[in-house]
Amino acid sequence: DVWCTCSGLKCLAFVAVYSKWFHWVNPAQAQNEPAKIQLRLAGSKRKHNEGRVEVYYNGEWGTVCDDDFSIYAATVVCRELGYVEAVSWSPSAKFGQGEGRIWLDNVHCTGREVTLAECSSNGFGVSDCKHSEDVGVVCSTRRIPGFRFVGALANNVENLNIQVEDVRIRAILSWQRKRIPVTEGFVEVREGGRWRQICNEAWTPTNSRVICGMFGFPGEKKYNMKVYKMVAMRRKNKYWGHSVNCTGNEAHVSNCRLGPPPTKKGNSTCALGMPVVVSCVPGRVFAPTPVTGFRKAYRQEQPLVRLKGGAVVGEGRVEVLKNGEWGTVCDDNWDLRSATVVCRELGFGSAKEALTGGRMGQGMGPVHMNEVECSGFEKSITECYFNRDSLGCSHEEDAGVRCNVPAMGFQERVRLSGGRNPYEGRVEVLAERNGSLVWGTVCSDSWGTLEATVVCRQLGLGFANHAFQETWYWPGDVSADTVVMSGVRCSGTEMSLSHCLHHGKYIHCPKGGGRFSAGVSCSDTAPDLVLNPQMVEQTTYLEDRPMFMLQCAHEENCLSSSAQGASASDYRRLLRFSSQIHNNGHADFRPKASHHSWIWHECHRHYHSMEVFTHYDLFSLNGSKVAEGHKASFCLEDSECDEGIEKRYACANFGPQGITVGCWDTYRHDIDCQWIDITDVKPGDYIFQVAINPNYEVAESDYSNNIMKCRCRYDGYRIWTYNCHIGGSLSFETDDTFPGLRTNQLSYR
Repeated sequence: DVWCTCSGLKCLAFVAVYSKWFHWVNPAQAQNEPAKIQLRLAGSKRKHNEGRVEVYYNGEWGTVCDDDFSIYAATVVCRELGYVEAVSWSPSAKFGQGEGRIWLDNVHCTGREVTLAECSSNGFGVSDCKHSEDVGVVCSTRRIPGFRFVGALANNVENLNIQVEDVRIRAILSWQRKRIPVTEGFVEVREGGRWRQICNEAWTPTNSRVICGMFGFPGEKKYNMKVYKMVAMRRKNKYWGHSVNCTGNEAHVSNCRLGPPPTKKGNSTCALGMPVVVSCVPGRVFAPTPVTGFRKAYRQEQPLVRLKGGAVVGEGRVEVLKNGEWGTVCDDNWDLRSATVVCRELGFGSAKEALTGGRMGQGMGPVHMNEVECSGFEKSITECYFNRDSLGCSHEEDAGVRCNVPAMGFQERVRLSGGRNPYEGRVEVLAERNGSLVWGTVCSDSWGTLEATVVCRQLGLGFANHAFQETWYWPGDVSADTVVMSGVRCSGTEMSLSHCLHHGKYIHCPKGGGRFSAGVSCSDTAPDLVLNPQMVEQTTYLEDRPMFMLQCAHEENCLSSSAQGASASDYRRLLRFSSQIHNNGHADFRPKASHHSWIWHECHRHYHSMEVFTHYDLFSLNGSKVAEGHKASFCLEDSECDEGIEKRYACANFGPQGITVGCWDTYRHDIDCQWIDITDVKPGDYIFQVAINPNYEVAESDYSNNIMKCRCRYDGYRIWTYNCHIGGSLSFETDDTFPGLRTNQLSYR
């Protein structure tokens, strides 16, 4: 006790100073016995490793005020929750305002404390803050190796913090062990370096739903209980000391509460039950049994949701179909629960991350949904509440997802060898030869960007950057020099190189392996070129031009074959238009060829950095080509850019060529070769198509939007162009007005 004699303002000042000192150095800290607390991350969050910091103390959950909070305090919080470090912290209730007590204020940490309770503060419950000042943290996704969650508060603990690597589904029955992916078995938790089963006394189907979602499966189903009872009776089981209580709409088991411990009877744990078994339903893409030929014969129903622009399976920009047109989702209120509905709808598991700010590239067309709110149990995102008014939303706010997908083992069957970093090297695959699995190389004949795209996706290394047909500068593994795969041709959408067309057991590689083995380099980001269809539709017209004014264009093969015998006074009828090509990706679009290998064209007095940058074609309604043109990228540059983005590429003075992210390159209607020669075309209805980067020379995040199509009518004197749209922007039914053509595919090389 402290006794003092004072009066008036001096006494008040002394009491205030003393009070602050007393709470700053509280008795528990003075005795080096920090209070027993439990932490959790709560609130409106997109990832399980971020959220509002909440503290369980004295039987009650409360929050932490942001006054004096620092990255050091955030580090203590994250490490106490089992994460390696803190990435950032956020003041002013970024993850929403909490409820109840504000337990800690003016928290000061050095970053070396084991628990937040060791940090100095005003003391528990002493705060002048409001919940509008609740602090939040974002932790690293990496977990502390061997981290073990210890429930310091026994039965009062409401939250579970274990990582997905600490949980597994172990196939028990012999016929299941050979299946990939593993969909059924015991649920086991690793504790103290040993795997332990969970007692099923308090287990519910909603717990199974969460477990299946974590491992990439959209749902769970019933299983043969009798078989597993017999297995459990014949073996000695080691049980985990906790049970789990999930509501079923959690995106991760770390969001579930802990339930009561299993019952004990003598030395027996889980006396009234057996190990938990889950049986998960894989999505169609990951089903162990192949789709039958009968089902393949019929076109599957058009989905209402799709993912675009992602580097790997299960991630991308969310797009929904409405009134026959694909559009995006605005990221206002976008969270893990809504993202999980999308993932499950598409046949994946729960969402790992709800992405905002157009991180998966910007879409085109309308924004169909805004302020989406899901309970987590909806079968489709279209069943969730949303605001149809998307005013104020732009494609810079397009929402995306990263979903949990099943472990298929694809990464273990391919590797990159000899590169300067993990993102490049000679491609080596695991193949069966003479009854055993051996590593070998891939023949580089026909090897291109699409094949490289599949390799990068299979390894989880992002997008393809370059495809190499010579790899002598990457020595690789000498024992893997033999060619074990040849004739590889991919569409670019496969999950594994083995899914692409190839020669099988009979290798045919005239060049041989060694220096001519296939190689790749991968990148986290990629460009995405999209043509503005409105620009084409608004600028199309006809021009009759004499041959003597088309000599340079004739040398560059920009006229139809009938122009070969034309005289200088003959006229050619040209379908002219302007094109505006945007880069909506996350990396600059650069020509494949380096500066020194660009080709000089004497007639036009300029260099071509890409001999074929675009194809211009006119098709009949049955898909037959009636006229064609092409455009070399003689000047690939930033014509204009979005606000705040500086131009980086200009062709003047033999400068660097490319298109910066957020910029566009405009080819005006009045320049050479910006046309289709329709001199020999008869009047009628046609389909006008423009294809960018048609030979896949440069890797992009999405090739399906590289095509633009229009309907057009030619009466012999005038031409009308209408209904111009980007490939893949319309539904199957709507796009049937363009018969004979595939909406989202370029013709193969």
